[in-house]
Amino acid sequence: MKQLLFFLLLAPVAGIAQNFSAKEINRWEARAHKVTIIRDTWGIPHIYGKTDADAVFGLLYAQCEEDFGRVERNYLEVLGRQAEADGESKLNYDLQMRLIEDSADAVRDYERSPEWFKKLLNAFADGINYYLYKHPEVHPLVLKRFEPWFHLMFTDGSVSATRTGGIGLDEIGSFYINKDAAKATAWNHFYDETELRGSNGFAIAPSRSATKNALLYINPHVPFYFRTEVHMISEEGLNAYGAVTWGQMFVYQGFNEHCGWMHTTSYADVADLYEEKVTRQNNQWVYAYEEKQKPVRTKKILLHYKKETGMVAVPVEAFYTHHGPVMGSRNGKWLSLKENNRSLNALIQSWVSTKANGFEQFKKAMMLLSNTTNNTVYADDKGNIAYWHGDFVPVRDPKLDWTLPVDGTKSSNEWKGTHPLDEIVHLYNPASGWIQNCNSTPFTAAGESSPDKTKYPAYMAPDGQNARALNAIRLLKDARQLTLDDLIKIGYNRYMLAFDILLPALFQAYDASTDQNIKQQLKEPVELLKAWNKTADEHSMATALAVDWATGVGLLLPKARTQEEASNALGRFQEMVNHTTAQQKLELLIQALKNLEQTFGDWRQPWGNINRYQRLAGNQFDDKQPSLPSSLASSRWGTLPAFESRSAANTKKRYGVSGNSFIAAVEFGKKLRAKTIVTGGQSSRVGSPHFTDQAAMFLTGRFKDVFFYKEDISQHKEQEYHPGQ
Repeated sequence: MKQLLFFLLLAPVAGIAQNFSAKEINRWEARAHKVTIIRDTWGIPHIYGKTDADAVFGLLYAQCEEDFGRVERNYLEVLGRQAEADGESKLNYDLQMRLIEDSADAVRDYERSPEWFKKLLNAFADGINYYLYKHPEVHPLVLKRFEPWFHLMFTDGSVSATRTGGIGLDEIGSFYINKDAAKATAWNHFYDETELRGSNGFAIAPSRSATKNALLYINPHVPFYFRTEVHMISEEGLNAYGAVTWGQMFVYQGFNEHCGWMHTTSYADVADLYEEKVTRQNNQWVYAYEEKQKPVRTKKILLHYKKETGMVAVPVEAFYTHHGPVMGSRNGKWLSLKENNRSLNALIQSWVSTKANGFEQFKKAMMLLSNTTNNTVYADDKGNIAYWHGDFVPVRDPKLDWTLPVDGTKSSNEWKGTHPLDEIVHLYNPASGWIQNCNSTPFTAAGESSPDKTKYPAYMAPDGQNARALNAIRLLKDARQLTLDDLIKIGYNRYMLAFDILLPALFQAYDASTDQNIKQQLKEPVELLKAWNKTADEHSMATALAVDWATGVGLLLPKARTQEEASNALGRFQEMVNHTTAQQKLELLIQALKNLEQTFGDWRQPWGNINRYQRLAGNQFDDKQPSLPSSLASSRWGTLPAFESRSAANTKKRYGVSGNSFIAAVEFGKKLRAKTIVTGGQSSRVGSPHFTDQAAMFLTGRFKDVFFYKEDISQHKEQEYHPGQ
C-alpha cells in the first residue's frame, strides 16, 4: 500500500542546549546532600538515601556517571526518536514505537500517579538532569532534558520489551513509508535463529541445598553491557541489589535480603494481530465488524531523521481500529495490533516487587498482572521457590491459533479480560526441589513436578523446548547438597547438547558414502568430531569445526513462520537433519573446512583462537589489539552460558557481542550471601581500572563476593561521595 509522504527540511530540532532554572538547581543540590554513593573495590555503586526517591535520584546520577550515552539511547528508542540521532535507517524503528506507544498516554499516567510514585518519577528525571547540569562537557545526542513521564514509556526492563504480535519492521515500513525496510529489520522481529538469545533461571529448594537454604541463579543473556550492577538502600525499606537496565529506576534482575527474582523472556501470548477487512467509503477508510462498517481512526505522526544538511521531517498518517494501531498488511488485509506494552501499573509492579519481604508480598505485586514479557523464577529466605510463566495473559478463545493473525471482524475473537495470577502456568514449591527455565516450555520446568500441559490453553505457553533447558534438566535432576559454587558450575556447563541430534546424521552420511575422494578429504575431521566430548573449550578444534558446520546446515533451513515455532529449538535441530541430504551434510563439512582454511590458513583451529573477548572504545573490534580466548559458545547449541560472537568487516577473529551479562548466585539464609559477575567490568570508560577487571573471571565462571551489608561495604570502599561532588 502506498501512503502520501513528503519531506521537509527543518532546522535541527535537538541543537539547542537546555537551560535549567535556579529553582531546579537548588532542589537538586538539596537532594544530592541527602544521598551518599559508595563505590566498592569493583566500582559498584551502593546508593544510600533517606527516602526511596533519594535512592532513585542517586541511582540515575550514578548510571549517568558510568554511561550517559546508554541511558539516552534507551529513551531515544522508547520515545521513537532514534532517527534524530542515527539517520533515515532508523525511521521504521521509530514509527513502530510511535504507533504502539503514545507519549500523551504516558503524560496522563504521570499526572494520575499516586503521590508516592510521582515522587519517584520526579527523582528519576532530576537525577539525570542534575548530572547534565554538573557535566556541561557531556553533549546529548538529542535529549537535553529528561521529563518524569519519560519512564512511563519504558516500563519493562527486558531486552525484548515491545511485543508486536509477529509483525516485522519491513511490513510497517512498506505500509506507511513505502521504502525497502529490510536493512532496518531487527533480529527479534524476524526470528533469525542464528542469533536467538536466551536467559537461564534456576531456583533450588532447601531439600536440595547443602545449607538447607534456598538458592537462586540469575543468568540473563542479552547484548553485552545492556545492564549495570547496582545496590539501592533507603530508610523506607528499600534494599535491592542486582542489574538495572540503563535509564530505569528499579532493579530488574536481582534480590533483597529476603527474596530474589530472575526474569526470562516469555513466549506467553500477550500481543495479537487482527486481520481487518478494510474498504474506502465516502472518502474515508472503514473496516467490517459484526456486519457493520466502523470508521478507521487516523492520527498524524511526525517523525524526524538526521541528515548532514539538517533534520528532515517525515509526516505519517497512522491508522487505528478499536483493536489498536494498523501495523501493516498481508493478503490484502490490514493488520491491527492488540497489545499492552506499557502501563502505569507495569512500572509500579516493577518497583514494588523489589521491596517484597517474602512470597506473599511478591505474589501480591505479581497480582497487578502488568508484566507483559517475562517469566519469573523466585526464591526466598523462608525456603520458598516459585515460577510464573508470564504474568499479564489475556483470556481468549482457546480454539484459535493465536500465534497467527485472527479474524478481526468477529466480536467472539476479542480479548475477554485477564487471567488471574493463579490461573496462569505456575509452580509453587515443587516436590522435585528445583525449577529451571531457559526460555523454554514450562511443562518441563521441574522434572516430574512440572505443570500439566493439558490443563492450560495453548496461548498461555506456546514455547518450545530447547537444548539449554534439556541440559539444565540433565544437571539438576540428580543434584544434591548444592552450594553456591556448585550452582555456578552448573550455570557454566558448556555441554553442546544439540550435537547429540546433529552429529549422528553426519557420521551416518560419512560412513555410507561411496565417494572415496570425500571419504579421504573428511577422514581426519570426522574422526576428530567422533572423538569430541561435545563440550565447548578454547583448546578444542572440534568445537570450531562443529559450530561452523552446524551453522551452515542451519542456514539451509526455511525460516520459522512464527517466533513460537522458532522457540522449539529441538524440533528445528531435527528439521536441520531431515531437511538436508546426506551429500549436503558432507559438502557443508567440506565448506566449513575451506572457510576456516581461507580465513586462518589451516582448518585445525582451537576454538579460542577464533572465539575471543575484547573490549575497546566504541564497541569496535581489532585483531591487532589485545583480546582473551573464550571457551564459551552460543547457547543455541545447548551450553548454559551464552557467548554470541561474530567477526567484523576488518577482523578474522570473532568477538563476543551478547550472551552472559550480569549473573548472580544467591543464598537466602539468616544472612544473605551472594556472588556475581558482569561482562568485562563495571565501568564503560576506557582506562578505568574497572573497564576489564572482571573479564577473565567472566570467561571462566569465577564470581566475586557481593558486599551487601554496610560493614562489608565500608571495608571494601573505594570512593564515597554525594552526587555532584
